[in-house]
Amino acid sequence: MKILVTGASGFIGSFIVEEALNRGEVWAGLRASSSKKYLPFSNLNFIDIPYSKRDEAVALLREHKEKFGKWDVIIHNMGLTKCKHISDFDRVNFEYTKNFIEALMEADMEPEHFVYMSSLSAFGPGDPVSLAELKLDDEPKPDTAYGFSKLKTERYLRSLQNFPYTILRPTGVYGPREKDYFVMLQTLSRHLNPAIGFEPQFITFIYVKDLVKAIFLSVDKKAIGKEYFVADGDVWNSDDYTKLSMKKLGVAWAVPVRVPCFLVKAIAYTLDTVCGWFGVTPTLNKDKYNILSARNWKCDIEPLKKDLGFKADYPLDKGLEECIEWYRKEGWL
Repeated sequence: MKILVTGASGFIGSFIVEEALNRGEVWAGLRASSSKKYLPFSNLNFIDIPYSKRDEAVALLREHKEKFGKWDVIIHNMGLTKCKHISDFDRVNFEYTKNFIEALMEADMEPEHFVYMSSLSAFGPGDPVSLAELKLDDEPKPDTAYGFSKLKTERYLRSLQNFPYTILRPTGVYGPREKDYFVMLQTLSRHLNPAIGFEPQFITFIYVKDLVKAIFLSVDKKAIGKEYFVADGDVWNSDDYTKLSMKKLGVAWAVPVRVPCFLVKAIAYTLDTVCGWFGVTPTLNKDKYNILSARNWKCDIEPLKKDLGFKADYPLDKGLEECIEWYRKEGWL
């Protein structure tokens, strides 16, 4: 099996590559300037696809086809999760993906299976009152530019005739090498427990190795035309997540720092306005506030379990333990 993994140098991408190498001949799609720190494999091939230049992408893909043939599977993990300019989400996550797929078709390089890594953010959070879990037939209501860019790409994929896609929407992905959840663990290790608002969030997780498992189950089961939420199946409220994290860190106490939602919202909207004058997006912005303040990130994974036989190997308790062990070994904690 010949496999292309785009976005291969990132946190999730590097884990996808590791498993792909157990299954066949693998190309890692990444920019020439990207770090290969987590891709130290002598049997790994590299390719730099010019997503922004469709004609150049077509020429490159035709050359690749002539030398190596088609890829059987493409796992399209390339994309932005954060950026300085909010318009970059649409440009990279949607337009570049569209360019890539059109280049694949023009170069006669369509794979047998194209797995698109979307996000739960493409649907947005669930109802904050009923706390009902999101279902696949619910109407998507993304509330971030990132989520809109993912949803727009999903709709483009559905518009294609006979294109062999699968859409996966993981919830919060954590694991070794990940930096956002790491910040929370690092803060707790310093005996500080920050939180927004006074009502707990209901949050869901997927350990990176379980996400990779779901990806390749979708390939093995040939889940063409299917869409799935991906989570480990458990729901945590934010307070219990914090307690478990402290237990795994061996932290006996942490000073709670509760910031009212209205204050965080005011700061986020002010920063958005001021930074917008200079054409940049601040770290704390409207989108980030929407994510941090959303109460309900539950999602229905029964279709994933029923169709693909998915069962998480890493519940949060086990995943956090392995994750923290890695952070300590690497000197992050």
